[in-house]
Amino acid sequence: MKIIKTNLNGLKIIKDKRYTDKRGYFREIFKKKFFNKKKFIFWCMSNSKKNVLRGMHLQKINAQEKFISVIKGSILDVVIDLRKKSKTCGKVFKIVLSDKNCKSLFIPSGFAHGFCGLEKENIIFYGNTNYRSKKSEVCISWKDKRIKSRWPKKKFILSKKDSMGVSYEEFFKKIKK
Repeated sequence: MKIIKTNLNGLKIIKDKRYTDKRGYFREIFKKKFFNKKKFIFWCMSNSKKNVLRGMHLQKINAQEKFISVIKGSILDVVIDLRKKSKTCGKVFKIVLSDKNCKSLFIPSGFAHGFCGLEKENIIFYGNTNYRSKKSEVCISWKDKRIKSRWPKKKFILSKKDSMGVSYEEFFKKIKK
């Protein structure tokens, strides 16, 4: 297992190990020793079809650090740094995560996160350092000018919540209050 730093402070790519033989494969996804100070308490899994877009989500009050891994299929994973005091605030990072490339992503709190399913079936497994709090949740518009050009398509399968996200500017106006 290898930890790769990105150009956004705290955001890390994890290159997993995969062992393949005639039976199939075994894959190491997460090792606590690489995340000693992190306490992942809430693990989830989602299944998304091709062209499903989920995001851009974050929690303001009950902030979560996230560990994202793809069990089946592939996704375009996109994050935007929304930490006001960060030198990389407003910067976007994208990466393809898949069961084949064995890459996972560690996302610090203060980042909005979203992804788009790239294959017929995409199973995503993710850990969080805090429970989901609907009252604390914010959705940034996936088509905001800061993010828009980063997606592979213009039309997606969206939830009502994801189709009504606030702009980057609106987000910062709201947190000032």
